[in-house]
Amino acid sequence: MNVLSEHYRQVRRHTLALAEPLSDEDCGAQSMTDASPVKWHLAHTTWFFETFILERLEADFVPFHTAFRVLFNSYYNGIGEKHPRAQRGLLTRPSMAEVRAYRSNVDARMASLLAAASGPGGADLQAELAPLVTLGLQHEQQHQELLLTDVKHLLAQNPLLPAYLAQPLQLPPAAPALQWLAFEGGLCEIGHQGAGFCFDNELPRHRQYLAPFELATRLVSNGEYLAFIEAGGYHDASLWLAEGWDWVRSQQLAAPLYWRRDGQGQWHEFTLYGEQPLVPARPACHLSLFEADAYARWAGARLPTEAEWEYAAERAGVVEPAQALALHPRCAGESGDRGSLLQMLGQGWQWTSSSYAGYPGFQTAAGALGEYNGKFMLNQYVLRGSSCATPAGHARISYRNFFPAGARWQFTAIRLARQSSAAA
Repeated sequence: MNVLSEHYRQVRRHTLALAEPLSDEDCGAQSMTDASPVKWHLAHTTWFFETFILERLEADFVPFHTAFRVLFNSYYNGIGEKHPRAQRGLLTRPSMAEVRAYRSNVDARMASLLAAASGPGGADLQAELAPLVTLGLQHEQQHQELLLTDVKHLLAQNPLLPAYLAQPLQLPPAAPALQWLAFEGGLCEIGHQGAGFCFDNELPRHRQYLAPFELATRLVSNGEYLAFIEAGGYHDASLWLAEGWDWVRSQQLAAPLYWRRDGQGQWHEFTLYGEQPLVPARPACHLSLFEADAYARWAGARLPTEAEWEYAAERAGVVEPAQALALHPRCAGESGDRGSLLQMLGQGWQWTSSSYAGYPGFQTAAGALGEYNGKFMLNQYVLRGSSCATPAGHARISYRNFFPAGARWQFTAIRLARQSSAAA
């Protein structure tokens, strides 16, 4: 439990550190329904530990504030009422100081509970506590990434184009040529294996048949996506899924989120480091499934299935690069990857053509925690990998992220796939 206690302290400190560059005004605003204020993220991740652990296991439990049970419930119907998601930015009270006090209070009580589990006679408590704390920390790491992407969307709405971190992005080397890596396919297994943590939607590991296929060795770059734009990609209905074409026209879109052309016709990209000139070698990101699919058609390819992505990652021995959090995707030439497949982890979440559904044999867990993943298995698509905003140690190749087809405020990117030339 000492290792878990230290991990708890590290994760909780890191969340607060992510809020340090921000003002209290920054932390209270909400830029759209899909995003949440930083203050809400700080409180909700604390609510998770108070509601699912302290309320259940702490002797003589008393909530920090009775109203917080509703204010900071996200979507758990089994817990009870929820404050409307679209109105989280209206919560001027509690203040940031009160939210920090809430975190401090819950952290102190969690420390006592973890200490009790490590002491004499604490074996039963430890057995019940450890998986709940682990899940809570994984949940908080998800919110660390959401906090950054929500802040980026918020700051991008400001005409001042303020930076989250005021430092220049280094110019990367040229992106290596996009190549194709062939995989035989056949009867394979996908899904989490081993003793490490996974979410329930990564299980059970199961067999699936794959036809021979090829996977691009890196992500699509800004320069390649710009060629799609300049070729009229946003105006060619033949490239788009019907719903995607309606989406593009209804929103009058002609470029990825955060791209802007200045008065001289030069492209710029808003980043967490402020607005920067568009660098052709960096991965194109903040793209919807609709945009990713249209680009793939234009390029004479397709999006991979999630089974193809995981199978290829396993065969290629993909591991998380050992590098500091960059807060913007790196070029394949500087990403720290080694091996035949670059940028699989740590740069951009990669859309797949797979609808988000339970694996064969998937069962939703009992109780409110069973709502974590299972109830969202409708009208969403799976993304694989991880992004530049994913906390270190949180990524793994069996991870299944999921979003609606039109979502693009996350660091979402494109990896191409195609039928194997050997099987053609």
